Amino acid sequence: MSKPALKVKLAKDRIYDIILAPVITEKATMGAEHNQVTFRVAMDASKPEIKAAVEGLFSVDVKAVNTSVQKGKTKRFKGTPGRRSDVKKAIVTLAAGQSIDVSTGV
Repeated sequence: MSKPALKVKLAKDRIYDIILAPVITEKATMGAEHNQVTFRVAMDASKPEIKAAVEGLFSVDVKAVNTSVQKGKTKRFKGTPGRRSDVKKAIVTLAAGQSIDVSTGV
């Protein structure tokens, strides 16, 4: 039995705080074949908030949202050890017939 869908109301400024940028990589663009779009999102954003933000921003129907947190790598900067920031990514599956053109600005 599936859970009932949560309806989330978001303020316009919160939408822009949740969706940070599209992810343009080879793997992310391969998801377009399966009607998927990948975004960098805020670390504190939940799946219902991400769904509401994408639907409000792009006027599309979202079928599912999958999230993952990519931990920052430890790197050396000019000989000093440092650490990259953690990044949360959301893979948004759109309903059939829907699409988002991430190459244009919002």
